[in-house]
Amino acid sequence: MPPNTSPDAVVVGSGPNGLAAAITLARAGLSVTVFEEYPTIGGGTRTEELTLPGFWHDVCSAVHPLGVASPFFLSLPLHEHGLEWIYPEVQLAHPLPDGTSALLYRSLDKTAELLGSDGRAYLRLMSPLVRQWTELAPDLLAPLHYPQHPLEMLLFGLRGLIPAKRMSEECFKEPAARALFAGMSAHSFLPLTEPLSSAFGLILGALGHVAGWPVAKGGSRMVSAALASYFRSLGGEIVTDAWIASLNDLPKSRLTMLDLAPRQLLKIDAPWPERYRRKLETFRYGPGVFKIDWALDAPIPWASEGCRLAATVHVVGTPEELSRAEREVSEGTHPQHPFVLLAQPTLFDPGRAPSGKHVGWAYCHVPHGSTVDMTERIEAQVERFAPGFRSLVLARHTFNCMELERYNRNLIGGDISGGVQDLRQFLARPMLFSPYRTPLKGHYLCSSSTPPGGGVHGMCGYHAATLALEDLKTARG
Repeated sequence: MPPNTSPDAVVVGSGPNGLAAAITLARAGLSVTVFEEYPTIGGGTRTEELTLPGFWHDVCSAVHPLGVASPFFLSLPLHEHGLEWIYPEVQLAHPLPDGTSALLYRSLDKTAELLGSDGRAYLRLMSPLVRQWTELAPDLLAPLHYPQHPLEMLLFGLRGLIPAKRMSEECFKEPAARALFAGMSAHSFLPLTEPLSSAFGLILGALGHVAGWPVAKGGSRMVSAALASYFRSLGGEIVTDAWIASLNDLPKSRLTMLDLAPRQLLKIDAPWPERYRRKLETFRYGPGVFKIDWALDAPIPWASEGCRLAATVHVVGTPEELSRAEREVSEGTHPQHPFVLLAQPTLFDPGRAPSGKHVGWAYCHVPHGSTVDMTERIEAQVERFAPGFRSLVLARHTFNCMELERYNRNLIGGDISGGVQDLRQFLARPMLFSPYRTPLKGHYLCSSSTPPGGGVHGMCGYHAATLALEDLKTARG
């Protein structure tokens, strides 16, 4: 049960956004207590022995381009609290059926050079965003507002609204560049024919050049551990095994931050006005994921050498196959040949497995709430580009959508993005003009269901807490 104290602020949920909100408030001089229902903190940044002893698997997030480039994380001394980023030589690999692979390097010029005849077009597409990233990041990773750099944001918005399939086909002639961009755009969980899907490809591509796609040494748990360590150094308190069924379960405080999906928020006993409740009940959740973790006897034997240099591999084949798979998911069917997002962290962080052994991490998109076992289809895709892969599997652990939701209640129906990120819900996430404030004075929503959305970056919590501090200052007069 919550302690019988009266902190200035309380936070429900210890994911990256909850901890970001807690840190923001603590840095402002407030006493803050975080309540976490599970025995361990972290939300989507946990690492556990899911298969065999000594094999450490990232349960949810594994690779962190947004984490290493987050304006909020960059303002924190997380390296002093145990967080070390490890950068692969290749940030992203996308194997193709002809035995080659499209490769994303930190170097923009090297990436463009390897794309051959499409290199010049890739430079035209990515160079402006890479060059302006420092100025644009605070605007891109924020709620709707008048931007600090309006012209640059307008140009980005016009490009980002173009469906990814159309952009890749209009910009590029060859399968490699089209597949590379389409794969990054598919992180949106949107069909590639949808507006806004290109925005994800542009941002993730730029991040590959600006900041890289690193893994955290020791696993994603080290992200939450560093955030928690810094928070405690500011005098903050974290209470685990604390199930909050009612706002009355919390100690009295001036501010309450809720790192909860809208559906979870409404399950808390609280006097939510009926109009607010109805609005949150219409919040839409997107496709889910089927996730699999492997304990491996050796590294994945990719046919393309470039895939052995990357921590992240997009496994699907041609851009046409990718587009078809994502369309099928949006139509409510399970692709026979899914788009598989795969991470192989032990190539660069060997301490996560016994000597000479490895772990693999992968998921594919599936319809919301699916309970279909996609193990065979995922492994067939990997075997297609890495012959002999199946013979290396020592053990596996799987999560379907509903098992993921039971593991983390914020993953509604297996949706790891905090809700659909299409144009309509981008503008109203979850409420138009008031994404963080709730109708209850001093209570704020700070989960990935608020801007800027899913990802390990802490910006949702930072923006919500910044607004709460502004409201508190205004109330004081």
